[in-house]
Amino acid sequence: MSERVAIVTGAGGELGRATAQKLTAAGFTVTGIDRSETGLKELPDGIGREVGDPVNPAAARSVVDRIAAAAGPPEVLVNTIGTYRLGDALSVTPEDLRSMIDVNLGSALWLTQAVVPYMRERGSGSIVHVASRPGLEPTAGQASYALSKAALAYLTRVLDLELRPLGIRVNAVAPQLLNTAATRQFAPPDALAHSVTPEAIADILVYLASDAATPVSGAVVPAYGA
Repeated sequence: MSERVAIVTGAGGELGRATAQKLTAAGFTVTGIDRSETGLKELPDGIGREVGDPVNPAAARSVVDRIAAAAGPPEVLVNTIGTYRLGDALSVTPEDLRSMIDVNLGSALWLTQAVVPYMRERGSGSIVHVASRPGLEPTAGQASYALSKAALAYLTRVLDLELRPLGIRVNAVAPQLLNTAATRQFAPPDALAHSVTPEAIADILVYLASDAATPVSGAVVPAYGA
């Protein structure tokens, strides 16, 4: 059992993988969660791996409980899960909205519910989610995505009010555009010129999770790039 256990969700993606590696380097015992076993295989040795789909509340609780039993109660949760869909407000379908809310908002809430009992028992903890600039500033052509990320930013602030008295800090980082293999497939060159690397965002996530950020809670940190 480790005294400093961190969970990273979305660990099969570039941002999650970078975050898991940096938390490990900072001295945490890290377990990565992802819906895809394939993505988890790219994690370096020494980082735990659990397949689970936190969009489902029962699955979120089950995978967190498994990690707590194997590694110890989590002190940190960094949630990098997210999905993206283009489309203006007049073309949004019920499926579009449901998917964005379930993945970008629901998973954050269910994971928080799953880790808080462990953090409350120890009297401390840190939770960090990944929001987005369109969730803070209205952006045309991304209606369902922006709405889900706006809800996540609001959830972060609500959780801060409810959990800070328990010693649990909740923050978020809001990138504009991550320079990943997925975004390079659709983002134009002028947009990519102002993107940020997963490693740069991971540094901010790890800082917010760390003891160095103890005074910070309820923040949604913009990370828009140059």
